[in-house]
Amino acid sequence: MNWEAFLAPYVQVVEELKVKLKGMRAQYEFESRHSPIEFITGRVKPVPSILEKAHRKNTPLDQIEGEIQDIAGVRVVCQFVDDIRTVIDMLRNRKDFSIIEEKDYITRQKDSGYRSYHVIIKYPVETVHGEKKVLAEIQIRTLAMNFWATNEHSLNYKYDGQIPSNIKSRLKRAAEAAFKLDEEMSLIKDEVQEAQRIFHKNKSTH
Repeated sequence: MNWEAFLAPYVQVVEELKVKLKGMRAQYEFESRHSPIEFITGRVKPVPSILEKAHRKNTPLDQIEGEIQDIAGVRVVCQFVDDIRTVIDMLRNRKDFSIIEEKDYITRQKDSGYRSYHVIIKYPVETVHGEKKVLAEIQIRTLAMNFWATNEHSLNYKYDGQIPSNIKSRLKRAAEAAFKLDEEMSLIKDEVQEAQRIFHKNKSTH
């Protein structure tokens, strides 16, 4: 398989989605309103990871496009849990792609403690051969969820998915602490946002 040609539309999806989501963030800032988006990252799954996932799911190479939903991945990180709902609503209202599935790992977190909201979309990409609809995954999570998930991902990589039980239980406790942090921050959200508004106002007048 010519992987470079195969992955080219996915690279395009990630770049276009990042530009569009950053544009949404900028619009909030122009209007001096709290942006539900703190920052955005994106990546195309490396070929070894695609092959490993295909092997794990018993997916033949010629079915990867339709079976593996996260070859193109964009992550939207928010300050507050409420912001996640705002971002989801914004995504649902867009007309430039269609949502085909939503996975809520916030109200129903994974056994490991992982929390995030996944939106699977079908995104139309213009190629030299015409329009091609590509699957992509948008993950939406808070800073606390992202901190936890990034560390869990590193440990999974280190231990090849077999994290020792003592570290697993610490991770679980850390997930509970991250959840508590999100809860506490939600209670003072209005105060934080007011402080940020004052800060930005003062910055723009100096």
